[in-house]
Amino acid sequence: MIFQVDEGLNTLIDYRHKRKFSATDGEEGGKKRCHGADGKDVVLKVPAGTVIKEAVSGQVIADMSGENKRQVILKGGRGGNGNMHYATSTMQAPKYAQPGQEAKELEVVLELKVIADVGLVGYPNVGKSTLLSRVTNATPKIANYHFTTLSPNLGVVDLEGGRGFVIADIPGLIEGASEGVGLGHEFLRHIERTKVMIHLVDAASTEGRDPVEDVYKINAELAAYNAELEKRPQVIAANKVDAIFEEEGTPDPIQRLKDEFEPKGIPVFAISAVSGQGIRELLYYVRKLLDELPEKPVIYEQEYFPEEHMADNNLPYTVEISGEDEHVFLVEGPKIEKMLGYTNLDSEKGFRFFQNFLKDTGILQELENLGIQDGDTVKMYGLQFDYYK
Repeated sequence: MIFQVDEGLNTLIDYRHKRKFSATDGEEGGKKRCHGADGKDVVLKVPAGTVIKEAVSGQVIADMSGENKRQVILKGGRGGNGNMHYATSTMQAPKYAQPGQEAKELEVVLELKVIADVGLVGYPNVGKSTLLSRVTNATPKIANYHFTTLSPNLGVVDLEGGRGFVIADIPGLIEGASEGVGLGHEFLRHIERTKVMIHLVDAASTEGRDPVEDVYKINAELAAYNAELEKRPQVIAANKVDAIFEEEGTPDPIQRLKDEFEPKGIPVFAISAVSGQGIRELLYYVRKLLDELPEKPVIYEQEYFPEEHMADNNLPYTVEISGEDEHVFLVEGPKIEKMLGYTNLDSEKGFRFFQNFLKDTGILQELENLGIQDGDTVKMYGLQFDYYK
C-alpha cells in the first residue's frame, strides 16, 4: 500500500465514498525452485500536504509534504519461498514450500492540511474571499451566507522583486468550531501549517458584531484547537473602512482595535477589500514577518510505529548463520517483517526505532551469541546491512 503525491489534486474527495483498498496476498512458493509472486502494489494518490494518521490513536504515520512524495505504508503479502530455499545437505529436493503471506491491514485517517505561508481567518461575511480575489490570482466563490466556502482557497500574492507568498482563505469560523461545531475541524486543520495569520474583521460592524470581540473569539477557537496556534505571529486587518459611518460620541472602531491589540504586539491595519485601501501596507508588513521566520515548512514527524502497539510482544524470530557464508547472518520472523513494512528507514527517527527494535527484542544479543563480527552481513526480508558494534 503506497501513498503518492499527485500535484494535480487539491482535495481528498476521491476517498469520501470508497474507504477500503486492498493489495493482494503473496502467492505460494512453488516447486522447481519457483518463488511465489509478491502481492501487487496499490498506489493511492493524494494531494501534497496530506497527513496519514493511525485511526485509533490519531498519531502521524506519514506526512506527504516537502520532499516526501511517495511512501510505502503497508507491504503487500510477500511471496512464499520455493522448495529449493529449504534444501539441506541431506534433502536436496524438499517436497514443501512456504505459503504466501497475507497482506497486513491498517485503518488510517487522511487529513489534508494545506501548505500556505499565511492563513486568512475571520467570521463569515467579513470579506475574506473579496480580499483574496483582490490580492491573488484566486477566484473564490462569494456569497452572503455562513460557510459559503466549503474548502480553503489558495492564492499567490505577487510582490515586487519576486518576494511573494501563498495565502489560504480558511472558511468562516464560528463559535464552537474547535469542538467540531459546523465544519470546524474540517477547516481548522488547514491553519496548522501557516506561519502567519491575518485576522480579518468587519470594522464597520455591518452585521452587528463587535470587531474587538470577534478577534478574541477567533483566538479562543484557535487556541482550543491547537495551543501552538496562539503563539503564531498575527496581524489584524480591519476591513470595510469605507462603510464606517461614525456618529458623534461613538468611539472610532479602528482606534478601539489599535488600543486593544497593539499593546499586545498585534498590529492593526485599516483596509478596504473592495477599494484596495491599505492593502499594500498590509501585504508588505506580512512579507516582512515571513522574512523574519524560518523558511522550513511545518512537517509532521512520524509518531506511530505499529510494532510498538502490538498486543503480542513474543512473536517468534530466528537468527542463524547462512549455510553458504559464515559471515552472513539471516534474521526472520513475522514481527520483524511487519515492523519493516511500517517503518520508514530513510528517516532518522525511523532508523533509530529500527535499531532499538533489534536491541529490545534480543536480536542483537542473539547475533553476538552466534559470533557475529564487525563487517559481517545481516539479511532480513530484502534488507541487508553490515554489522558494527
